[in-house]
Amino acid sequence: MRAEPNLLKNVIFCIGDGMGFEKVKAAGLYAHGEAGTLSFEAFPYQGEVTTHSADSSMTDSAAAATAMATGFKVNNGVLSTALPGDGRELYTLLEYFRDQGKSTGLVSTTFITHATPAAFGAHNPKRGNLAEIADDYLNYTRPNVLFGGGGNGISTAAAEAAAYTVVTNRRELLTLDTENLTRVSGQFGDTNLPYEYDGLGELPHLSEMAATALDILAGNPAGFFLMIEGGRIDHAGHSNDIERNVCETIEFSNTLRVVMNWSKGRNDTLVIVTADHETGGLKVLENNGPGNFPTVTWSTAGHTETNVPVYGWGVNAGRIGGVMDNTDLYNIVRNGIG
Repeated sequence: MRAEPNLLKNVIFCIGDGMGFEKVKAAGLYAHGEAGTLSFEAFPYQGEVTTHSADSSMTDSAAAATAMATGFKVNNGVLSTALPGDGRELYTLLEYFRDQGKSTGLVSTTFITHATPAAFGAHNPKRGNLAEIADDYLNYTRPNVLFGGGGNGISTAAAEAAAYTVVTNRRELLTLDTENLTRVSGQFGDTNLPYEYDGLGELPHLSEMAATALDILAGNPAGFFLMIEGGRIDHAGHSNDIERNVCETIEFSNTLRVVMNWSKGRNDTLVIVTADHETGGLKVLENNGPGNFPTVTWSTAGHTETNVPVYGWGVNAGRIGGVMDNTDLYNIVRNGIG
């Protein structure tokens, strides 16, 4: 679908951390016995993205997410700060939408102060300064929704002092008064959420966090910006763990099904799905049928320089295609709203 740029009201920016082309393929084979079958693979506009940072051909999550959040290349480990450069704070998409009177949200299966969400909602020369990142969230950028793992610089007391309602488990999340609450911090556990493969116990799935975030943010008639991260795809890639990698990618696809059900029939919304980088050098060797993990090889326990996929639907998504740089995604969003 195509729509006029001035119709853009909502942006849903979905990042599968470490999710390269072969990760998508492996998950489709396990889920459906066939590649090309995950929810977002049906999007009308598709391409691939280069991911290098300012100081390396192999990016980390901080630099890659900063490129998407601000349109600027920075050094690895840097969060939305002009390094190299004069060290100024780089204006993020989340801040731009906030300043347009729109609601904003960050959702992740990692702890919420982790690099990818932090690049959208904080500024810091070092991604490891977690307490400073949390302070940025709660007292400066103030996203309306912060859903992810707890601890790591953020606390219930600090969020409540900053006028956030805090929830800590799935039951509390699913019973929120989403029609009336406008600022919620979901602090689920004290680190990253568990892997889907291992079960989440009393903690929510990414798809449930995304659905609740949409319910809250959609209450703003001016619109919203929401970043959703499937963050543990990356962690399973670092461990060369195909079972957990596939299950995280499938839940990311489930989350996009929630997003598209919400977006269905709208002409005022842009949905982008991509990755910050590829992790593990995965290669699928054999399809073993639905419900069976494919036979694969891994080439590294680290990140790779491989281009990653990008998928687009909605307003201005027609600009997605071919080989792009990750900074181009920032420009697609900004140009879509004039």
